Amino acid sequence: MLDRITGMRIFARAATAGSLSAAARHLEMSPAMASKHVDALEARLGVKLFHRSTRRLSEQLFLRRPRQVSLTEAGSNYLEACQRILPEIEEAEASVASQRIEATGLLRMNVPLTFGTQFIAPLIPEFSRRHPAVKVELGLTDSRIDLIDGGWDMAVRIGRLQDSPMQARQLADSPLLVCAAPRYLDERGVPRSVADLGQHNCLGYSLASLAAGKVWPFGRNAEVRIAVNGDLVANNGEALVAAAVGGQGVIYQPQFIVAKALRSGELVALELDQPCVELGGIHVVYPPDRRPPAKVRVMIDYLVDAFSADLPWGLSPD
Repeated sequence: MLDRITGMRIFARAATAGSLSAAARHLEMSPAMASKHVDALEARLGVKLFHRSTRRLSEQLFLRRPRQVSLTEAGSNYLEACQRILPEIEEAEASVASQRIEATGLLRMNVPLTFGTQFIAPLIPEFSRRHPAVKVELGLTDSRIDLIDGGWDMAVRIGRLQDSPMQARQLADSPLLVCAAPRYLDERGVPRSVADLGQHNCLGYSLASLAAGKVWPFGRNAEVRIAVNGDLVANNGEALVAAAVGGQGVIYQPQFIVAKALRSGELVALELDQPCVELGGIHVVYPPDRRPPAKVRVMIDYLVDAFSADLPWGLSPD
């Protein structure tokens, strides 16, 4: 199917140049192809541009002469509309194309609540200073959302990435740790094996993939799975950390969430007989696109650079 906008451009150019051949040369196509576009435009409009029949000129846009064309009344009216519409289309196309080159517009980024609050939001002021034409919208939630359906430009994902057409770049690693407060361990004893966890008050993360946090995986590839029980389940890691610091029980959380409490001594990391499962890293993901908009590219590069040095959730003392 021939493009309607191209047909309008050929018509407008032929009308101003007085020749369909001149319009074809300007638009870098053959006269035959230009004629096909005009024919398709005629069919949609119900009038003829270069009709050779004896139909009344009022039903034609162009009256064909041997070497040039002239507009009929219908053609003049249509030319006025084309001259109004085509610049608006070209302006819209230029605006969109510029966003591929220049970082401008609204950037909608979806980020897990705790990670976004602690580690992404503090980076935004410097990003905004570097890219003042980009406005940032942070969507903070621990629920997994669909980027495309939600209209998000990009997202930060923690854990193993699911198979999808999304593109991804890794920002950092953040291992999982089993932790508890010294007070709790003094009262309940220190678990030495993953099997011992069945005798402890294990606080669950309800958004975990395995049984809403009631099964904790161990081993690099989650080959060991331990059923746990506890008197608190929450959908937010910070809430679980606060409960653990208060001596309520044992938690199994990423290092970036528990690092501050570990450095302060409010929590201690437990050494068990099985390694914690590999979390899968922290990634920035974005919809598949051969060349993402500049606003997405500059944010990705900025985050990769920000997390390339010493990670803010390191365990060295403050």
